Amino acid sequence: MLKPNNSWTWYYDQKNDSLMLDLGEEMVFRVSIPSKHLVSCAFTRGEFTVDDASTYQTFLENIQALSLSAPRKVELALNAVAASRFHKPMMPKSWFFTQQEREYSPQNGEIIMLDTEFGSAAYLVIENSGCASLCMLADVNAHRLAVGKDLDFCCVIKVMNDRMQPVQLNQELGFALVG
Repeated sequence: MLKPNNSWTWYYDQKNDSLMLDLGEEMVFRVSIPSKHLVSCAFTRGEFTVDDASTYQTFLENIQALSLSAPRKVELALNAVAASRFHKPMMPKSWFFTQQEREYSPQNGEIIMLDTEFGSAAYLVIENSGCASLCMLADVNAHRLAVGKDLDFCCVIKVMNDRMQPVQLNQELGFALVG
């Protein structure tokens, strides 16, 4: 797995209209967040902080049981760090998701399930703000929210916590138990 170091640097690439993370050794990671959803500090050069490294490690540990390849896990974790630091606040879009019988209060970095009329998908909780959470799709396959509206891998959405189901990831077998 990719290990953070003090030479990593966030910067905005105007040519590609994207936030980037310079990983050193001629490696650059392109963040999946559209520029219109970035806070203003994302457009200035900044270091990958100790807090970023800690957040990265937490996300990486929490997604280990997902059935993703190692590069996809790193991609998810780096995009999650970028979202936790640079994503603009957004309003919940809970109407896409099925309300659950019991409200759930997830922890940051937790994997949860969200259901639509088209199916279920696993999401990584980026930030729980009380009654709603910023979540990132953790499934490689797109999640259909409505006719003509899909969410792709690493895209974020804010959802009311009463739409979430806890997931118990089985570390040894590599599958999720919902309920």
